[in-house]
Amino acid sequence: MDEVRNPFVPGAGTRPPELAGRQDILKTADVAIQRVLAGRGSQSQMLLGLRGVGKTVLLNKIEEIALSHGHKTSFIEAPEERRLVDLLYPRMHQVLRQLSGVAAAKAKTVAALRALRSFASVFKVEYGEFAFGVDAEGGVADSGNLEYDLADMFVRIGEAGQAAGSAWTLLIDEVQYLQEKELAAIIVAIHRTNQKGLPVLFFGAGLPQIAALSGEAKSYAERLFIYPSVDALPEQAATEAIEQPINDEGEVIEPLALMAIVQKTKGYPYFLQEWGFQAWNAAAQSPITEADVVRAAEAALNRLDEGFFKVRFDRLTPKERDYVIAMAKLGAGPYRSSDVAEILGEKLTALGPRRATIIAKGMIYSPSHGDIAFTVPMFDEYLKRHWMV
Repeated sequence: MDEVRNPFVPGAGTRPPELAGRQDILKTADVAIQRVLAGRGSQSQMLLGLRGVGKTVLLNKIEEIALSHGHKTSFIEAPEERRLVDLLYPRMHQVLRQLSGVAAAKAKTVAALRALRSFASVFKVEYGEFAFGVDAEGGVADSGNLEYDLADMFVRIGEAGQAAGSAWTLLIDEVQYLQEKELAAIIVAIHRTNQKGLPVLFFGAGLPQIAALSGEAKSYAERLFIYPSVDALPEQAATEAIEQPINDEGEVIEPLALMAIVQKTKGYPYFLQEWGFQAWNAAAQSPITEADVVRAAEAALNRLDEGFFKVRFDRLTPKERDYVIAMAKLGAGPYRSSDVAEILGEKLTALGPRRATIIAKGMIYSPSHGDIAFTVPMFDEYLKRHWMV
């Protein structure tokens, strides 16, 4: 069929043509966004899930919702080797410049910009092209303690937003890459704006360990946030994610072909997009058949193996690769750390640092004490295809 009209869009953070099975998460976010704008308290959210389940897509959609209700928004991706302050500073400056155009918020915006200048100075943030035109305010956001100073900034931005009849929604992807002190500072800042009833919301997304990391950073985080789980789609939603885009193009897919795609992908959104994309291209004409899906399988797996899986495996050292291959030898997981140690013929305690490094790289996580699992769905199958005899 016409490849130009192919509706499927496999890619990192790329929004699929049909956002199936996520209505509850989006509705909860929509309500929170409207409540905070109306001056009513609402919990911020942390979206938790494995790689390829669509967390970034949901964050982007939530940002769209926030913008549609009049919020100012800031979206950042937490990298592994940059400071949070360097990412937040230009975003906070941008929001305040937007709010400064509202006459009723002028005084509050100037106060916030003065605090931001203090914040930038104490944390040695490069101003770059951002000019202030205001003097720093002594005693505000200038202690050098990130928890105190970020809370001061969030309060000042919240006050400016409130004066403008607006709100601020901060969205951070890959939260697991924040340092503990940075995550703690975000939690404290959101807690402080909640206490003052200011229109500030936070939506984060990250790997499943974020809930535990948040609790370790600040014990009250479990009450401050809700933690929606973003998992593989149930069968009906997975079917809809494939069938509806095809129907929207005026084409058809046979039920057996649909079933084959859902089974092959196990309902994971990224894999659904890849299999749908390849099945469309493999079909000479409508309807797409089970035989088309079978022909598409090799191309789909090749693309996943050379992209989605390989880029993550390539980040590991040889010793770390031995560790994850040993995991895959045990089956689909989760795995006991002691069983992995036994396969490697090493002491469990000696493997602790290696395990911690692989977790820090976002390849594995601990779903419960003593257990480990891959953060990448079906990663064990990739290892069996390419790295195990």
